Amino acid sequence: MNLYQYIIFGMVSFLASAIGAVCGIGGGVLIKPILDALGVLNVAAVSFLSGCTVLSMSCYSVIKAKASGSCLVEMKTGTPLAAGAAFGGVAGKIMFQYCSRLAENKDQVGAVQALCLLIITFGTFLYTLKKDKIKTHQISNSLVCIMIGFILGIFSSFLGIGGGPINLVVLFFFFSMDTKMAAQNSLYIILFSQAASLINTLAANTVPEFGIGTLAVMVSGGILGGAAGRIINRQISADVVNKLFIGLMVMIMGVCVYNMVRFM
Repeated sequence: MNLYQYIIFGMVSFLASAIGAVCGIGGGVLIKPILDALGVLNVAAVSFLSGCTVLSMSCYSVIKAKASGSCLVEMKTGTPLAAGAAFGGVAGKIMFQYCSRLAENKDQVGAVQALCLLIITFGTFLYTLKKDKIKTHQISNSLVCIMIGFILGIFSSFLGIGGGPINLVVLFFFFSMDTKMAAQNSLYIILFSQAASLINTLAANTVPEFGIGTLAVMVSGGILGGAAGRIINRQISADVVNKLFIGLMVMIMGVCVYNMVRFM
């Protein structure tokens, strides 16, 4: 990679992580499709680097929130969700590796990821527009929380997006959380799912090829973006976060359509 590409990767990681920290979507939901669209690295490398970036950002955000006493994570439900997401993260990574082995053309996996993300984001978009009219729930059963977290972890790891919009919808609908509380709980879940996914990849020795400089630039961008996102989140209202989230989903859907066409 040349200097220009390093700058692009760093900026994408920073901006996506900042927005992700504000909205609670992890940033990978932007990093993955945008870097796929650039076509500089293969699908597997982008998925891995996106996961590492999201992991660094979520780790910083969660630790910083705990240390500052501003943590809004609901531990009674958040911890079982995170535990389930950790197992789901491993399952999702195994699914991705299996699909990669089956596909004769590796770009086909990118097309499947783009399609899945498009469907999920569109469903999330519709729910967000209508959420004031939808009755929500207050689940507290630990086993159900683990099952929900497991499903979130699968999506997170298989798509290489960290958590994405689906995390927030699940937290809105099943746990009646407001936007800011859902954002912090989402990052907590993402931290565990991405950590488990990374450990599985390292243990299975299936780390794709990429330059170490690229990883350093993206992880640094993730941490700095997480710091910026925390500052922004404290300065804006939940209503502004919600509007940013809606605009973000429209952009994600557009990039997904582009990637589907490109990978086919």
